[in-house]
Amino acid sequence: MTKPLIAIPMGDPAGVGPEIVLKTVASSWIRETARCLIIGDARVLERAMGYPGSPRLSLRAVSKPGDCDWSADGVVHLIDLANINMDAFVPGTISGMCGKAAYEYIELSARLAMEGAVDAVATPPINKESFREGNVPYIGHTEVFADLSGVPDPLTLFQTRTLRIFFLTRHIPLSQVSLSVTYERLMDYGRRCWSALRRMGVTEGCMAIAGLNPHSGEHGLFGDEEERVVRPAVEALRAEGFAVEGPVSADSVFSLALRGDYNSVLSLYHDQGHIAAKTLDFERTVSITAGMPFLRTSVDHGTAFDIAGKGVADETSMCEAIRVAALYASAYREASTRS
Repeated sequence: MTKPLIAIPMGDPAGVGPEIVLKTVASSWIRETARCLIIGDARVLERAMGYPGSPRLSLRAVSKPGDCDWSADGVVHLIDLANINMDAFVPGTISGMCGKAAYEYIELSARLAMEGAVDAVATPPINKESFREGNVPYIGHTEVFADLSGVPDPLTLFQTRTLRIFFLTRHIPLSQVSLSVTYERLMDYGRRCWSALRRMGVTEGCMAIAGLNPHSGEHGLFGDEEERVVRPAVEALRAEGFAVEGPVSADSVFSLALRGDYNSVLSLYHDQGHIAAKTLDFERTVSITAGMPFLRTSVDHGTAFDIAGKGVADETSMCEAIRVAALYASAYREASTRS
């Protein structure tokens, strides 16, 4: 079977992205798992090869995925956008030049995925402040991919080992979470989460919808969102044929899902799910953007400007992002082609 072709936009050039990308594509088990095509700047990558502990690789520039020669041993394929002025480049700093360049890598990777030229996209970190300095009108990856793919509200899914966590809400103040947990939103997300699971090839098991309040509200003692909103939505989703349960108390639902009682959890707010995933295994937590015509995975850490350029960045999360992309890419692409 042909290994999936994964596009890797290089991330913010001034962060740890170039370093962890090089370490990842140099890994023998990654080469056995996927074909990797970097989209970035050759001079930045060549500089990163000089960091302590970084691998020395042979970069081969190509203009499109079809130009790659996958029989060439020890060669790393790169679409070189050459969009960094090395005289002004300083690792570990906020830079509008780097923010704009990072966006251009993402934009090309999304276009290739939309065209079907690559099977999935796996992203290193970008920096929100560098985006702003570069006049990039997005707060992060998800918003960029949403716009480029034409999907206004893609799903965020974390995978840590076998634990899968969806998020009903993401970057909003905690004071607004209760107002955002609505019957309509739960119905929409319940349907779309199950659709995303099926596209990834996950068809067995049941999805749990987490409770919001301690002990899922204890039938109204500690809040009424579960009885007023969550339980009616669960019942309606089940009536439509979706395998869901809930509300399941958030203090136990993630442990239950990890042991296999549920195939996934719909977390109701950002930290509820993030804490569970990152406590389980911080380095191996992978963010998946689903619901778009193509699959995108990502590391779940930042640009780490404090260690950029020092050769000490850990590539584990980037390796996991490639592994998860390769795991689901074929099923997801096939399902997207049918829909």
